[in-house]
Amino acid sequence: MTHAQRTSTPLSTQDTTRIDDLRIGAVRPLITPALLQEWLPTPPEARALVESSRSALSHVLHGQDDRLIVVVGPCSIHDHAQAMDYAQRLKTQADALAGDLLVVMRVYFEKPRTTVGWKGYINDPHLDGTFAINEGLELARQLLLDVLALGLPVGTEFLDLLSPQFISDLVSWGAIGARTTESQSHRQLASGLSCPVGFKNGTDGGVKVATDAIQAAQAAHAFMGMTKMGQAAIFETRGNRDCHVILRGGKAPNYSAADVDAACQLLKTSGLREQVMVDVSHANSSKQYRKQIGVAADVAQQIAAGDARITGLMIESHLNEGRQDIVPGQPLQAGVSVTDACISFEQTVPVLEELAAAVRARRMRLKSGN
Repeated sequence: MTHAQRTSTPLSTQDTTRIDDLRIGAVRPLITPALLQEWLPTPPEARALVESSRSALSHVLHGQDDRLIVVVGPCSIHDHAQAMDYAQRLKTQADALAGDLLVVMRVYFEKPRTTVGWKGYINDPHLDGTFAINEGLELARQLLLDVLALGLPVGTEFLDLLSPQFISDLVSWGAIGARTTESQSHRQLASGLSCPVGFKNGTDGGVKVATDAIQAAQAAHAFMGMTKMGQAAIFETRGNRDCHVILRGGKAPNYSAADVDAACQLLKTSGLREQVMVDVSHANSSKQYRKQIGVAADVAQQIAAGDARITGLMIESHLNEGRQDIVPGQPLQAGVSVTDACISFEQTVPVLEELAAAVRARRMRLKSGN
């Protein structure tokens, strides 16, 4: 039917209730990204930090800076004050080790669930199933601004396809998780993001899905999305040249020297930069949080031995070690993760120092030609 025929056809009321929205319980209004950014604008200092830290991360990824990127922080954010306490402590370490480590605070607001569970600070900021998403978006943006005000860049996982419009201007580094690396929509999203992006290997440990994702994200794409004014639109991207692989393990850990060799060989075959970031948590620590310390030590030895292909590390760390469940009516322990278990900040400090020492050793080894 042509447009003329459609406009000339007599209009009639059609009953679509039998075929449309049968499983929708409610539809609520969503704040627009533009309005949230008007309420919580980006100060010039924060804008400068985001810009400079993204540039510094890019320089590491392109071999122009020999420091090690370290993305470290809670598995997920669930409390503003505790996140700021952690950020203040991390800032002290980041400044002390700035010559060797490029520290980015892990500030994760969205959690992918294997089945069901708490979906994160944006989705359910009160941790009670009320899904106050508008409030969650505001709280998330305010936290990012507060962390940036300390002079600390932030990294997050991009899980939802709309939420980046609310916060991505404040993010210096982003991750695409193991469950979504294969998603075409997330590859397209990464191709248009303004920050460097790491793609995790698949949940089975396969790295090729991540190399495929990098190739896809480097290309230009056109897809449907939402503008900052809340209007549906077609986005055309230029491609993102600052993408990399994150080794997070799978059916078995994949952080060893042999695993790094295999991943880099696959990257080379695909015509990509031979570089990896190692996530010492998740399957690489067999989901035993204290093992992160030993995994980080192994990776540090590889770095100290002169492996310049290891450009980053991820650590799940909170104020206090372990994890806890969200139980209605039961107070939460302060500074303890409500998702994956983390090492404590006290345990994190020597790990950071060990990694910095490894970078110095690598620098000296490469300088001497050994």
